[in-house]
Amino acid sequence: MRLVGRTSVIGALDEALADCAAGGSQAVLIEGAAGCGRSALADTVAERAAAAGALVLSAVATVAERQIPWGVLRQLVHRTPGFRLPDGGTGGSSSGNTAGNPAGNSGVNSGGEPSRVEDLREFCDRVCELGLDRPVLLCVDDVQHADAESLRHLQYLVRHARGSRVLVVLTGSQHPPSQDPLFTTELMRQPHFRRIRLSPLSPTETARFLELDGCDGLTSDEAYRISGGNPLLLRALTTEYADTAGDTAGDAHGEDTHGEAAFPAPGGPFAQAVVACVHRAGPVTTAVARAVALLGDHASPTRAARTAELTGAAANRGLAALRAAGLLDGVRFRHPAVRDAVLEEAGPAARGRLLRQAARVLHEDGVPAPAVAKLLLAAASEDVVPAEDAATAGEPWDVDVDVDVLREAAEESLARGEARPATRLLELALETGTDDQVRAALRIRLAQIASRFDPAAAERRVDALLETVRSGRPAAEHEQPLAGLLLAQGRVSDAAELILGTGADQAGASPLDTMVDTAPGAAERLLRSARLTDATLAPLAQAVTSLLCSEQPDLAVRWSRKLLDEADRSRAPGWSAVFGTLHAESLLRLGDLRGAHTRATAALAALPAQGHGTFVCAPTAVVVRACTEMGQYTEASRLTGRQLPRRQLMSLHGLAYLRARGLHHLALHQPHAALADFLEVGRLMESWGVDRPAFLPWRTDAARALLCLGEDHRAEQLALRQLAMADARRPHVRGLALRMRALAGDAQQRPTVLAQAIDELHRSGDRVETARAMADLGRTLQADGSSSKGCVMIRSAWQLAKDTGAAPLCQEILPDAPLVTAPGTAPARAESRPGRAGKAGAEKDRPGTSAARLSGSEQRVATLAAQGLTNREISARLFLTVSTVEQHLTRVYRKLRITSRGDLPLDLERADGAPVRA
Repeated sequence: MRLVGRTSVIGALDEALADCAAGGSQAVLIEGAAGCGRSALADTVAERAAAAGALVLSAVATVAERQIPWGVLRQLVHRTPGFRLPDGGTGGSSSGNTAGNPAGNSGVNSGGEPSRVEDLREFCDRVCELGLDRPVLLCVDDVQHADAESLRHLQYLVRHARGSRVLVVLTGSQHPPSQDPLFTTELMRQPHFRRIRLSPLSPTETARFLELDGCDGLTSDEAYRISGGNPLLLRALTTEYADTAGDTAGDAHGEDTHGEAAFPAPGGPFAQAVVACVHRAGPVTTAVARAVALLGDHASPTRAARTAELTGAAANRGLAALRAAGLLDGVRFRHPAVRDAVLEEAGPAARGRLLRQAARVLHEDGVPAPAVAKLLLAAASEDVVPAEDAATAGEPWDVDVDVDVLREAAEESLARGEARPATRLLELALETGTDDQVRAALRIRLAQIASRFDPAAAERRVDALLETVRSGRPAAEHEQPLAGLLLAQGRVSDAAELILGTGADQAGASPLDTMVDTAPGAAERLLRSARLTDATLAPLAQAVTSLLCSEQPDLAVRWSRKLLDEADRSRAPGWSAVFGTLHAESLLRLGDLRGAHTRATAALAALPAQGHGTFVCAPTAVVVRACTEMGQYTEASRLTGRQLPRRQLMSLHGLAYLRARGLHHLALHQPHAALADFLEVGRLMESWGVDRPAFLPWRTDAARALLCLGEDHRAEQLALRQLAMADARRPHVRGLALRMRALAGDAQQRPTVLAQAIDELHRSGDRVETARAMADLGRTLQADGSSSKGCVMIRSAWQLAKDTGAAPLCQEILPDAPLVTAPGTAPARAESRPGRAGKAGAEKDRPGTSAARLSGSEQRVATLAAQGLTNREISARLFLTVSTVEQHLTRVYRKLRITSRGDLPLDLERADGAPVRA
């Protein structure tokens, strides 16, 4: 047998054997950790002794037989005649050879007393007699597991066999968990005693081991790092490496591979050897090994003792045994494969119990919550719940402390931007906690975190929470965050139900009223002071909505963009969808159709494809409205053609979608379908107590549909009702209502009312609706005989509509005008509406377009003149003298071959081909 690094030990054993053969008894104790080769040395000395002619008596002690008296002794002498061992008789000894007694013979007398001195002397004498003929070797492996009676006999033999040719070789653990210390002490007192300590192989010896084993490819440094020089682990490691190399060679010859496997592999030869080493070291060492594996970087001797529920001395013995076996470096496993093997062998029930115990220990020591929570999460993931945990479920640690630790760890995870682990921690806290108010707070927090990634998932969490709070009101501290979540989800009726009975509701104000009526200054103060977090998501979104509904919607554009950038930096797609939608709504409100379409499309893309919550209606509504205004009817029809569940429409987001669908129906000349959508919006808003035109002007939308149906009187009544509401003080609400009143009411008052509508809509910043009102006024002026003024107004309306990208509106205003062109794209034609062919004037039919291009100064003057500005107004705008303006216009008329301002085209280009810009 090849024993690397054991030359001196074998030499010492050979010397002891020679001394014995020369006539002197010897006793040798070989100590070492599990796997360090004690048994191999015992076999080696037995082989050498037998080869030299000695009588070899051997035995192996085991844990299972430790409680069987004389068990080891029976193994030693069971084939040797002449030994008298105690049997079940009353005399303590019996005549005849009892070495072959069956295992059921206990070897104690009827009184249960141990062997007498006569028994010990008789055993010793018989061994010495055998030594008269030839040397006798008594070899006991794993003596630390020997029964007490056998140890007494061996101890007596070593002490009294002096001068006899008897060699006693014992192997045992260097750190026995529970062996009588007097046994080793008594051996050490004998002059013919030798004690040999086995250590793991050194790096040099490890290299020699690999060389002799023929293991190519596995470096000695790596082998030593993994095995710690433990011969048993080394042998298992090289075996596994050879098998892995063989598999790799097979793969190279055509077998499919799916990535490099872990080495050493879980459950492989090395892992099995680790388990064997740990178990051979005893149950105490096994418990300590599991504790160290679970504690990881937080392991210490005292924590390992408390986790394994051992005394400090016992834990230290276990740690020493693991270090001696090369498994530990300090209180850390040398390699993750060792740790994994220890944990895997423990089984789920033992792991679950130890994980919770380790969490308790770390919590008591003040270790940061994430480390404690990691253990609790691991314990919860085990398949088997330990009975011990169930029995102590009522202890404070198992409920309140667990929840607090998990919540704290979740918040720390969120601070690092790790929202998904935080969610798992809070879910475990929810499973653990029993207090209703604590569970409500956890559900709110989970919904807030879910909003980062999936608004639909957040809605489902809030649904589950509402089911529980409807049977009993939540604590006051939960009402505000829960109401904020509901409002952010557009569920205003649920929010109103939640806060029913509060001061705000008693005063007649709905949650939407509070949001819409917040002054721009107050909203901006909040936006400046608050950072985007889970808790501030809802208030910040409401603040932007307040600005959107105010007289300063341009502020909503700026703040929604800022918050969108912050959401993108946070890598929170749910937040990006919320503020991307608000940014798109703000752009749409100001008439930036292309920008609104781009942002709303991006917001839709940020949402999970499988989500079916109410929030998806919000960006969809913006896309539909933008597409409709730009004439992209195919895309809008695709989005409105899907049948949405009724539940998705029962929110403010759903109302926005219904309105967008109605406007799309209106653009497709389907006024009946449009009117049905608008009236449904109104019915729901009134039933929810949130009828605010500043948020959604359904009356003027319905009036537009009624005008198409020829029901002018009903249209005028709706416009008058909107004008009578408090929100009519807002320019946008008032401007929309004035336009409908003008078109549906008295024709003689129409020019005046339309002029008022234009002024209000211009103040509101809505360029598309301003262009519509300007076109209405231009046509009214033409009908009243003011052709020149009407033409100027119509051309200005066309130019404004063109700037927004509203292709259908441009064609409605001037059917023969050039198509709307987006920057950097080819001219865009509005898709044909059903029942009405799209029209676009051919460029060659319009005056002056084939003439020479204008200079930059000429085109600027001509553009302003085409929009209806006087020469003096143009001079003030461009900082030119009136005379210079007149000279520019004269050259423009000559180049374009026209005679008056009324003939100025709207598609002027400079000499460099750049388009006209007002």
